Amino acid sequence: MQTKEIAITTEFIKLEAFLKFTGAVSTGGEAKNLIQDSLVKVNGEVCTMRGRKLRPGDTVELGETRLSVR
Repeated sequence: MQTKEIAITTEFIKLEAFLKFTGAVSTGGEAKNLIQDSLVKVNGEVCTMRGRKLRPGDTVELGETRLSVR
């Protein structure tokens, strides 16, 4: 699995917004459903909190996609 680095310009970004920002999902509703269905991992652990704050150094996995916050 290849990791794609995504730069943010703020201190943090919420998980749901990050998935939309990166183009991993097309809508907030899609992000919400994937997160609630336990299909998203943050730093290797399943995360069901769509408001989870991501900071540089965090990694998000969705299927075969791995995104690193930079």
